[in-house]
Amino acid sequence: MTFYHKLGQVPTQRHTVFKKENGDLYAEELVSTHGFSSVYSLVYHCHPPTLVRQIRDPYDVSPKIARERHLKHTSLKGFSLAPADDYLDSRKPVLVNQDLHISLAAPRQSMEDYFYKNSQADEIIFIHEGKGVLKTGYGQIPFSYGDYLVIPRGTIYQIHFEDTDNRLLIVESFSPVRTPKRYRNEFGQLMEHAPFYERDIRVPENLETHDQLGEFEVKIKKQGLIYPYIYGSHPFDFIGWDGYHYPWAFSIHDFMPITGMLHQPPPVHQTFETDAFVLCSFCPRLYDYHPLAVPAPYNHSNVDSDELLYYVDGDFMSRNSIEKGQITLHPGGIPHGPHPGTVEKSIGQTRTDELAVMIDPFRPLMLTEEALALEDPDYYKSWMS
Repeated sequence: MTFYHKLGQVPTQRHTVFKKENGDLYAEELVSTHGFSSVYSLVYHCHPPTLVRQIRDPYDVSPKIARERHLKHTSLKGFSLAPADDYLDSRKPVLVNQDLHISLAAPRQSMEDYFYKNSQADEIIFIHEGKGVLKTGYGQIPFSYGDYLVIPRGTIYQIHFEDTDNRLLIVESFSPVRTPKRYRNEFGQLMEHAPFYERDIRVPENLETHDQLGEFEVKIKKQGLIYPYIYGSHPFDFIGWDGYHYPWAFSIHDFMPITGMLHQPPPVHQTFETDAFVLCSFCPRLYDYHPLAVPAPYNHSNVDSDELLYYVDGDFMSRNSIEKGQITLHPGGIPHGPHPGTVEKSIGQTRTDELAVMIDPFRPLMLTEEALALEDPDYYKSWMS
């Protein structure tokens, strides 16, 4: 979900002479997606973005699969993940397939001495705990609890945190992240029935041009490896840019839930879509208002997708003993449903204050070694009590 945006200085026409005060040319760069067929931005650098001084040896960060095939309801205690100082070191993939990687992270420190670029995946970073600023060449985006940061592939960024207590849910998508097509009209504008609006989208601001030469490390991720590149110019040397390809933010607190007389299915909570999965936001909302309504969700058989829920806050109506940062994975092929007693408890209730993120991938998820270290091995028995 992007729309045309512009920051800084750009020439009146594309691909024309654009000079600095000293007569030197700014370096134009087209940042394009899907070849030249999808969204793009035109960026103007103080120095060519191709000044590479050195490429150091790459190192492997690919997920270590521990359970490739499984058919068991699974729960992970996400807040049991130990914090780490470095941002990249803190990112631990827990559930993955060929379309997306889902990671947990608890970084203590800001990115100060290097920059990062995911060269083949869009990233959705959900801020569970923490506050700070996402810095890119496109500008800055302040963030806080409940924000989704959507960072398109190829974007060089740094994250600066205000303190050491940070908890993140990170989704790497190997297909582009979009808002659901059914929310948009033929011109791309969000329609009246959509649960959020363009004014809820926060775009980069405060463009800072770093006209600097020197040595700048950019850690670039591709095909499970991190390649440390040493560039000769600062990655944030943008004098200006315009287009549709840029990072943006949306707060889960600005999602306006769709409710009805009877229980509404998960698609009403959908926030993002890709070719391979959907992401939904479960937010505080009024319960169903039919006099005989059962607000708790009905038992459901996942036939075509796994279902993952990341619990953020509040009292989740269909679950017992849920903790912040907990993940439940209900694999396709077997039914799941409300825990014992929660259906009866929901009847007559008027609202819920739950807050959660749901991800439904269209291909099965695999558990990593890091996931097994967080697993509650008896979760699948929790419907027996």
